[in-house]
Amino acid sequence: MAASREQLRRAGLGEDTIQALKAPDEALLEGDLEWLSSPSHHLLTWDSDRFPPLLRDIPSPPAALYADGDPDILWQPQLAVIGSRNPTAGGKDNARDFAGELAHRGMTITSGLAAGIDSVAHAAALDAGKTTVAVMGTGLDRVYPSSSRDLALRIRDHGVLVSEFPPGTGAKRSHFPSRNRIISGLSMGVLVIEAGLRSGTLITARMAGNQGRDVFALPGSIHNPMAKGCHRLIRDGAKLVETAEEIMLEIAPMAGQLALELKRQIDLQETGHGHGALDKEDIDPNLSGSEGRLVWSCLGFDPKPIDLIIEQSGLTAGSVSAMLMMLELRGKVEVHPGGAYSRK
Repeated sequence: MAASREQLRRAGLGEDTIQALKAPDEALLEGDLEWLSSPSHHLLTWDSDRFPPLLRDIPSPPAALYADGDPDILWQPQLAVIGSRNPTAGGKDNARDFAGELAHRGMTITSGLAAGIDSVAHAAALDAGKTTVAVMGTGLDRVYPSSSRDLALRIRDHGVLVSEFPPGTGAKRSHFPSRNRIISGLSMGVLVIEAGLRSGTLITARMAGNQGRDVFALPGSIHNPMAKGCHRLIRDGAKLVETAEEIMLEIAPMAGQLALELKRQIDLQETGHGHGALDKEDIDPNLSGSEGRLVWSCLGFDPKPIDLIIEQSGLTAGSVSAMLMMLELRGKVEVHPGGAYSRK
């Protein structure tokens, strides 16, 4: 480490961080390297091309993310679905219905793998044949709570598990607020299904608002204590929603921003030089880009699943998702139940 302790202090680093930089724990480093030797394990640093762009721009983003599964899923448009660890039967039904419908509409469902609403939302996305992102408050070799272990295995195989904490890190109360900022930071919006007045879910929702994310809340019965947190959020400015369609209309502008950033990164990776910041006018209405033409040629007027479009085009999942998002923003394609696409 070339910088002196005084230089590191002036840079705003605390003594614990400075000590870790000056005298790193070699055993921990060896453990991390061993964990990363698995093909499904990845480390995405803040300055890497694969680091999710929405998360990079939040206040105090993580320096790196450990990922187990497909890290490219982190570039998909995400909607966080969160809520109580002890939901009512109606809350579970709403989480299942909203997460399933949003997944069918092309959203990747993101949550925290906790018991209750989180787990129901993850499972609903997987049951719909779609992907999901679980942000953990432990190292990825630990699952908390233990009741979520089987679900974590499903997510690893059909989605991605992420954490800012290195392997071997156990569950600590202080880790979960830190985890929650990543849940909202990855997402274009946060949907709160049920929450009590003292729920940690409300903290996540407020973090989302501070990050410039849309916050949505479901209303409930005035006699349901698990609805009181949602009602408070609505009084504080969260958007009251009753259908998935209402959410999709609200997040459309940020979906366009994500599509443009994804297109820029794809250009950078494939040509070795990016085109700088893009705006909506940079999306060629005549599909002059090679990726756009290729995706367009795979589409007909009958709905086609995105997996088949990826297979037929030979492009990556990220490239196809970016092209489809841009085509949808231009009104050229239509999204059907099940996440299928057709020409409009």
